[in-house]
Order: sequence, then structure tokens, then C-alpha cells
Amino acid sequence: MSAETVRVVEVGPRDGLQSRGVSLTVDQRVEWISRLISAGLGEIEAGSFVREDRVPSMAASDEVFRHCSDAPLLHLWALIPNQRGALRAIEAGASSFAFFTSASETFSETNSRCSIEKSLERFQEVRQTTGAAALRTYLSCSFGCPYEGEIAPERVLEVALALLQAGSDELVISDTIGIASADTTRALIDRLQREIPLEKLSLHLHDTRGSALECARAGLDAGIRGFDASAGGLGGCPFAPGSRGNIATEDLLQLLAEQGHDSGIDRERLIESSLWLEQCLGERLPARSLTDRR
Repeated sequence: MSAETVRVVEVGPRDGLQSRGVSLTVDQRVEWISRLISAGLGEIEAGSFVREDRVPSMAASDEVFRHCSDAPLLHLWALIPNQRGALRAIEAGASSFAFFTSASETFSETNSRCSIEKSLERFQEVRQTTGAAALRTYLSCSFGCPYEGEIAPERVLEVALALLQAGSDELVISDTIGIASADTTRALIDRLQREIPLEKLSLHLHDTRGSALECARAGLDAGIRGFDASAGGLGGCPFAPGSRGNIATEDLLQLLAEQGHDSGIDRERLIESSLWLEQCLGERLPARSLTDRR
């Protein structure tokens, strides 16, 4: 087995929280990020600059970034939907950005209220606004859509190539509703890597069917070395009916260790952080790693 380092981007403070009925305070969000940093996370998605009436739990993300912008991190990612969001994020001190579009036309209209073509135009505006800053792009519904069903790999490839041509540094291939299997994961990566370097691809998995770890293993076997994950398995998408939590960071770290890969993250400290988060949320989180620690 290889001892390669695998990159883990912690998305709990954004993707994890965005669909929750209970919003954490700014102080709690900042404290959580601090605990994640102490556990060794070097890349954290800390909030989003979207309409607060659509995603109330992401309100005051500007305050979170002002508190955390000097944190010792490789990247403190800010999710942005358009140029206006990018300008808000920059004003709050953000310097690493994540954009989102979709391989599904219907999901794009529902989530971003625009067509895929229009979202690509928005991306170009964002790229111009952010200059040379790091800019990754979520390609939602890469494995299937809650409205359109199956999404053809060729469609994913088409949008992915357009994003790379427009200046995206990284493509986050996203299983927004958690319907991917090990086989479909391998098949999509195989198709994409024929035209896109593997180092440009990361996986963003949800555990709706309990198969996220199998998909992550398939991704590893296919050469993927970048994964998003959410501490405790917190997560879901408010615009994707039936979506459940993201792959749990603690569980992903266990898989990486079993496969002989290093992440540079202290799993035990991360588990402690997620148990603290449970107290803040007043609920038990779904990560398998937490079951025998309560």
C-alpha cells in the first residue's frame, strides 16, 4: 500500500451547517473552526456568502471570516455564488474561494436560479474578481439529480472542461444526493481522467445510502487524492430533497489509515471536537467513529 498524503478539505462549518434547523452563534462557529485547526485540518470551508434568507445558518459568515482570516491555515475557503458574493467575501478577509454550479440544468435553476450557461458566465466574473486567488468549483449532481435522475458522464465532462477553460483551479466532483456507488464512482473518474489530470479532481460525497466510504475507497483506487468531508458526518443540501450528511471526516480518516495513506490530521482530537459540537447542536451526529465515544 502507498503512503501517499491525501488531502482532506473540512466542509462542516459550511456544508455541514447550512441545512441545520439550529444555527450556531458566530462565537460557536469560530470556536469550532479553532478546534478543527487544533486537530490538524489545514483547509476548512468556513462559510458562504449567499442570500441569508435562503440559507439562514450561513448568516454572519462575514463576521466568522473576520475572526478567522489570520488563522494558521493553508486555505480558509469561502463559498460564493457570484461576483457580489465574491466582493463580500473579499471585504471580510477571504482569500480562497469556492464556486458552485451543476451538471443538472434543473438543479442549477433550483439552487442558483440560473441556467448552467449563465452560471459559467458568473464563474468568469468571479475569476476576474478574485484574480490569482485559489478558486475551486463544486460540480453538483455529478452522479445524479433529485429532479432529473441519472446524469450522463459526458455531461459532467462537458461542464468540467468549460470550468477548467474558464480558470477553475480544481473541480470538486460532487455526489450531492448521495446516490453514487463504488462502480459509478470508478466509471465517472475513469471517463474524466482521460481528458482531465487527476490532480485537478476532488470528490465530495454524501452518505444518503450509507455507501460514501465505499465510494471514497473506489476514488482512492482510481487515483483521487483530494476529498471533502464533514466532521461528525454533519451535512445535507437544503435544495436537494432526501440528501443526508456528508461523509464523516473521522470515518474517512480511518479509511485512509487502513489504506496506508496519511492526512496529517489527528483523528482523536477531531473526535473530541465533534463530541463538543454535538453538545452545541443538542443532537447526536451520524459518524460511525463517534458511536463508542459517547
